[in-house]
Amino acid sequence: MPTTDHPARDGRRRLLILSASMGAGHDTVAAELARRAAARGHDARVADVLRLLPYGLGTGLCRGYRASVRHLPWLYAGVYGAFLRGGPGRRPSGVPLARLAGDRLTELVERLDADVVVSVFHLAAQLTGHLRARGGLGVPSAVFLLDFAVHRQWLHPGNDRYLCLTDAAAAEVRRHLAVPVVTTGPVVAPAFRAPAPGAARWRERFARRAPGRPPVLLSAGAWGAASRPAATARLLAAGGYLPVVLCGRDERLLARLSREPALALGWVDDMPGLLAACHALVDNAAGQTAVQALATGLPVIGHRPLPGHGAEGVRRMADLGLSEPAPDGPALLAALTRLHDNSPTRTTRVTRGHALFQADALDFLTDL
Repeated sequence: MPTTDHPARDGRRRLLILSASMGAGHDTVAAELARRAAARGHDARVADVLRLLPYGLGTGLCRGYRASVRHLPWLYAGVYGAFLRGGPGRRPSGVPLARLAGDRLTELVERLDADVVVSVFHLAAQLTGHLRARGGLGVPSAVFLLDFAVHRQWLHPGNDRYLCLTDAAAAEVRRHLAVPVVTTGPVVAPAFRAPAPGAARWRERFARRAPGRPPVLLSAGAWGAASRPAATARLLAAGGYLPVVLCGRDERLLARLSREPALALGWVDDMPGLLAACHALVDNAAGQTAVQALATGLPVIGHRPLPGHGAEGVRRMADLGLSEPAPDGPALLAALTRLHDNSPTRTTRVTRGHALFQADALDFLTDL
């Protein structure tokens, strides 16, 4: 088993980052951490923990989760309540499932001669914590907890360090685990925190489509998971806005929204430019699109959130003053009105969003 002592590497580290193909958010964070590591001269590899599971279990989990959040949200809400949300008494653990990937992970660590394993998905955190606690993983394990809401499957006392988005999330981890915890803020690509050259092209496109109407971005995630996006688009259009709907990779949703008074978009490569050109983001998941918007300086409104972690994340963002909840149509239009250009509300929200980015998470991974 490799150790963490590699004096011949002159400070270079080999990171193994464990992600999961559950939407795009986890993989986006993993890719950015790997990019930062490479920019500093370290080696970083990204692996999908679902592919480490045997018997096709990872594929089944991904398909089941995707189907439930898109078509059976009540079912996912039940699963979240049983397995992920905290509460008194004994609750199901993710360790029995995660440990099935143990042999493949340790083999991968040995083959890559990794110095540290970094989890950006909760099942991976259960796996690394389990192995570390039992001596099966001979290198440190860190967890980058990329959710605003800390659910119980992120937490395992065997991990060596936790990195959190907010001080509130860090405090929640400390209440449950006696491990080092640090607040770093989110991980986004540098382009989201710099002037966006592509914004001008997006503004021209919006002006051609609906002159004088502020563009409002609706996010349905990579899988097109959203509740009544067509109705929301019609509401915004009637309120004097241009609805711009991110349909992800869902071709059916893209075709359906294209028949509405909205600009429907498939997969977008220039997200920094798009975010910089919009008036606000209407978000339903408090995921990576939301933190990218905060980095860009685009205010976020939580509306019709996905069940489970989506609803809890949207609520936590609102509690921290990072977004405003809009439980219904009139509340959504009122929230957008308060975000007019140069308004105190807009200025305050932009400032709070930028303040969320406190440190570079990589600093707390390469020193383990």
